Amino acid sequence: MTTTLLERPAILDDDLAASDEASPPSHRRLPFHRLQRPPDDPRWVRPAIISLLVGAAVLYIWGLGASGWANSFYSAAAQAGSQSWKALFFGSSDAANFITVDKPPAALWIMAISIRVFGLNSWSILVPEALMGVASVGVLYLAVKRWFGAGAGLIAGAVLALTPVAALMFRFNNPDAMLVLVLIGAAYCMTRALEKASTKWLSVAFALVGLGFLTKMMQALLVLPAFGLVYLLAAPSPLRTRIKQLTIATGAFVLAAGWWVAVVALVPASMRPYVGGSQNNSIINLILGYNGFGRLTGNETGSVGTNGTWGATGWLRLFNSEFGGQAAWLLPAALLLMVGGIVACKRAPRTDRTRAALAMWGGWLLVTGATFSLSKGIIHPYYTVALAPAIGALIGIGGVTLWRQRAHWSSRVMMAATSGVTTWWAYTLLERTPSWNPWLRTVVIVSGAIAVIGLLLSGVIKHHGLKFVVAATLLTGLAGPTAYSIATAASAHSGSIPSAGPTVRGSQNGPGGAGGFGGGTRPTGAPNGGGFGGTPPTGTGTTGTATTGTATTGTATTGAATQRTGGGGANILSASTPSTELTTLLETNASDYTWVAAAVGANSAAGYQLATGDPVMAIGGFNGSDPWPTLAVFEQYVANGDIHYFIAGGGQGGGGGTSSTNVSSQITSWVESHYTATTVGGTTVYDLTVAATS
Repeated sequence: MTTTLLERPAILDDDLAASDEASPPSHRRLPFHRLQRPPDDPRWVRPAIISLLVGAAVLYIWGLGASGWANSFYSAAAQAGSQSWKALFFGSSDAANFITVDKPPAALWIMAISIRVFGLNSWSILVPEALMGVASVGVLYLAVKRWFGAGAGLIAGAVLALTPVAALMFRFNNPDAMLVLVLIGAAYCMTRALEKASTKWLSVAFALVGLGFLTKMMQALLVLPAFGLVYLLAAPSPLRTRIKQLTIATGAFVLAAGWWVAVVALVPASMRPYVGGSQNNSIINLILGYNGFGRLTGNETGSVGTNGTWGATGWLRLFNSEFGGQAAWLLPAALLLMVGGIVACKRAPRTDRTRAALAMWGGWLLVTGATFSLSKGIIHPYYTVALAPAIGALIGIGGVTLWRQRAHWSSRVMMAATSGVTTWWAYTLLERTPSWNPWLRTVVIVSGAIAVIGLLLSGVIKHHGLKFVVAATLLTGLAGPTAYSIATAASAHSGSIPSAGPTVRGSQNGPGGAGGFGGGTRPTGAPNGGGFGGTPPTGTGTTGTATTGTATTGTATTGAATQRTGGGGANILSASTPSTELTTLLETNASDYTWVAAAVGANSAAGYQLATGDPVMAIGGFNGSDPWPTLAVFEQYVANGDIHYFIAGGGQGGGGGTSSTNVSSQITSWVESHYTATTVGGTTVYDLTVAATS
């Protein structure tokens, strides 16, 4: 049975008390922030959603301090924003506003304000990310529940909360947590807009996508094709009105996304920091190049590796050893349920809610998934957190839609086939970690067999038997990702390319923890914090966590940056960890200089800046490949006495030419030829106030 836009959604029958609640009548307006139980909600709804949100909060917050600064690149920028309003606005890497990070600053604003309120520590940086994760689960629940009942909303929220990459990114300080939250909020507003063809809700939805643009630029735009097309086809208003409304909403997006871009473009370069990630100090170059079409074509300056780092381009990329365990556990099920639900609506009117919802979330999933699969430029496994809301929504909507029609043999077959595919795929993913909790594979096989048989017979099974079938189905789909999520939360993560779950056979980025849920370590030099366990490694920090519970001397075991023991140096993927001696040296007379030091690459500079609390110049931006400063400009800074020390090492120094011509290499060579090297705490340092003698 399908429903039209003007109909009240069918209440799930009494045999399954998992989603037996109707959406509110069209005249009732539920406030966006409230979870108050409507009069027709059964008693279990409120405790169920509270339990889900509390469980998500525990998963995302427990032991959060173990990750220290997490991604020091963004932590240092947040610290800078807490010291300088100008740095906050532009997203500068340092409070002296030398260069910005390579992303727009919206996600940094949240962290910087938190630091201003609570002080600089790992908790003030990471707790806002965790709270955005909890909010994402809650808003997804509201979006799905509104049309399909509490059961569907709870399933969608649980799938999102227990997706391993979500457990990773909601405990980390990359921009992805905020991006996911604002896009789910946009989808909620789209749901409201489709009910009465509301220009207001449609405009708010597009404006939230604009905020997503100020979070991670063009990745936010991947949901717009689905939003626009679904509204154009399914909104209950004349075609001319729909086109007019979409035009207004597009204007709302342009305003929300463009005001900051316009300010950066119009402010003279001499009055703002260099636009990090661009090759000509242009925000437009950053949007269209490094954070735009360069990701699709691979023609981008400043790439952090080769395609071997993130898997070969192709339609199966999301299922490979790098990506599969991150967010793809229920991806086949989501696709099958989407198709099954749409087929079930084939005779429904144009404004049918079920088809509109499946098309909206399915379009989100297909466009984003295809982009990640086929992009030839920078693409990391943790990007797949953007798929998790759509997967959760499709599982909730499609599953409940087919369950309500289980009297038809075709619905029972589709549900059973989906459960069978999920069982096979979960077993395949768990087989990639053969020594890691092998009993899970047995659980998945047994529960999967029960689910398939039970779903086929669900047309004749009654009462408590149906609840048992549902429980077996949920266990089959969620056992693997739940275990991976717990392993992720039990491990410390740092660096620029974190990865969820245990170490996967054939993967370069798996964070490890063989033989159990734990196995994580706290990065050296990070602030102390509670956690599930693990001991500090000696010598180096890690990206992700070490596979054996300790870091390998010289190289992080996750395939991340190599680091010199004792010196605290870093390269493009991991921050520096300065010794006490070096920190003391940098802090001496720090107020006399604009920058206490300069280092190649923002990650290298970040560790020194976080340790001292003083600005450190990041030569060449994120990975040392931005052509700023030029050698002449750097020489002038030195002549003016603006920089105290130059710290050797860090950054890849590529992208801007050959090793002998790019600006980072030029500056390094110039310093080496004009100043005397000194070793402090294992790190090579040059005092730029004392020129070398002949």
